[in-house]
Amino acid sequence: MRMFVTLLAVLIFTGCHVTSSNSGENDPKYPWWELAFIKPNFMNVWVEDSSVEDIDGKTFLRAGGGNASGAEPNDDIESARGWIGVGGTGKPVIGVGMPKRIFVRWQSIPEQKTYWAWVDIPEEARQMMVASTHQRCPETPEKTARFMASVYLGLAPGGVVQVWVRDLCRRPVKVARAQAELEPLGPELGKNGGQYAYPLSEKAKRYIDKYGIPYGSW
Repeated sequence: MRMFVTLLAVLIFTGCHVTSSNSGENDPKYPWWELAFIKPNFMNVWVEDSSVEDIDGKTFLRAGGGNASGAEPNDDIESARGWIGVGGTGKPVIGVGMPKRIFVRWQSIPEQKTYWAWVDIPEEARQMMVASTHQRCPETPEKTARFMASVYLGLAPGGVVQVWVRDLCRRPVKVARAQAELEPLGPELGKNGGQYAYPLSEKAKRYIDKYGIPYGSW
């Protein structure tokens, strides 16, 4: 009888494990992850520089730059408050392990200010990144796991940095927040006479004139 109970327990455990695992170990995937920059609507951002330090102490310079992903939708509706959607195309960070911390320096075009920050990436974020490419979502087990893990850095006026990763069901999960410092040398470390990457667009200017910059909402 004891042998039967033990065997039954093993079968139940094994069956549950097989059913719930939804392994994506053999699904196609890239051996690296991507870094993407996003912004609130109308709050244009130009990323001057970024670097990644991985968990082994290796540093990857110039991890990404340029315009952050975002939109200028219908300016009759207030839409810059908070974060509406997390997404956008990033740049693969090749040859570097999971991120320990990320450096970013950017221009806040609406404010005409330049910020910089180091952002610590918590262990739970790295675990979610690995799971997203090695485990299928239990809600849609017929779909393969993600091809590549992602880190999204949201850059907002006031020097606010928010960090998201996607879980195994492709949902964005906020994992960190940081407050950047003002760069005393200004844009491009003072090498271009204080000129910013580009002026505020007319649509963004109209929006800000109407609604202002919603500090404190990010």
